[in-house]
Amino acid sequence: MSDTPEIIALVGSYRKGGMNDQIVDAILAGARERGARIRKIYLSDREISFCSNCRSCTQREGRERGICVIDDGMEKLLQEAEHANGLILASPVNAGTVTAVMKRFIERLIGYTWWPWGAAAPKVRRAERTRHAVLVVTSAAPSIMARLGGSAKALAELKGAARLLGAAVSGVLWVGLAARSEHQQISRRAVQKAHRLGADLVGHS
Repeated sequence: MSDTPEIIALVGSYRKGGMNDQIVDAILAGARERGARIRKIYLSDREISFCSNCRSCTQREGRERGICVIDDGMEKLLQEAEHANGLILASPVNAGTVTAVMKRFIERLIGYTWWPWGAAAPKVRRAERTRHAVLVVTSAAPSIMARLGGSAKALAELKGAARLLGAAVSGVLWVGLAARSEHQQISRRAVQKAHRLGADLVGHS
């Protein structure tokens, strides 16, 4: 990692310019103002195959991530994420959880665990959190209703992904009522909070 912190956003939204994407942009703007290099990666633009559940990547003991046998864009994506000082993980709520492309990405993070055959459950290879992450969720339902209702799993999925990527969660921004119009814009209040989260993310780096 260089002296200039790098913040990478991994976006699970399918709608570029939509509410989820706007929030990510505001967080990145806050990080850039604090001197960070910023990057935004749309997961839908990357070749991420389905996990085959072969568990080959989980068999070798040790602290280093297991290498997946699938030859696609995931290895490059993980290398990019691993070199970042801070992460933004973002997804709208679809069918009560994260989007399918975000879920596909999360399932492929299993290589960060050790899970030999015969073991009841996987064990995270590295328990320490060496960086921080901001989590972004948008939902059609009001945020309070969504978080207390059936959509809480979306945030839980992103928290689990941050943990596997070695990041402690430094902030969460859940914006509800995010599907009221086709070209809806995020509120000034949400922009301000997003800016603060981006600046704080750099401060933690």
